[in-house]
Amino acid sequence: MTNPVVSIAYHSGYGHTAVLAEAVRAGAVEAGAEVHLIKVDGITEEQWALLDASDAIVFGSPTYMGTASGAFHVFAEATAKRWSGQDWKDKLAAGFTNSGSKSGDKLHTLQFFQILAAQHGMHWVNLGLHPGWNSSEASENDLNRLGVFAGAAAQTNVDEGPEAVHKADIATAEHLGHRIARTAATFRAGAAAA
Repeated sequence: MTNPVVSIAYHSGYGHTAVLAEAVRAGAVEAGAEVHLIKVDGITEEQWALLDASDAIVFGSPTYMGTASGAFHVFAEATAKRWSGQDWKDKLAAGFTNSGSKSGDKLHTLQFFQILAAQHGMHWVNLGLHPGWNSSEASENDLNRLGVFAGAAAQTNVDEGPEAVHKADIATAEHLGHRIARTAATFRAGAAAA
């Protein structure tokens, strides 16, 4: 059986979210997936075809003004053609985001991704981690240090560049990539057995 195919459809305004996309890619590759990084603000017909052929699509965007970026919203609306044909039905989906504040309403962005996936009939894969950094013995270097369940969340200071993305947030995004790839492999094996 071939390895699962995971595509990461993302927008990055200032490079911080691109760092997370690369981390998701690294985790998925480590778990044996074939992975494609697709910048949604310059998506080509060939890249749309890659999304259509993927076992899993991971959505990524910075959180601006409490939701995904405008460029990601344009992409989401453009998926209507796939929605009408149910082209992505039963694919897996997951998501990640970054904002300048610890909360920054990142959950709203992840819920936007979840609803987009649900409209397409996709199956959402959550982070699968307990919250980190929530006890006196915990540390800001814990996986899932921001305590988000729906997907990978990161916080980067607004006056710092992509090199400042927190190492724990990068590791959390890698975990998400690994998890989506392993889940896609399980789904693929189940489909083959059925």
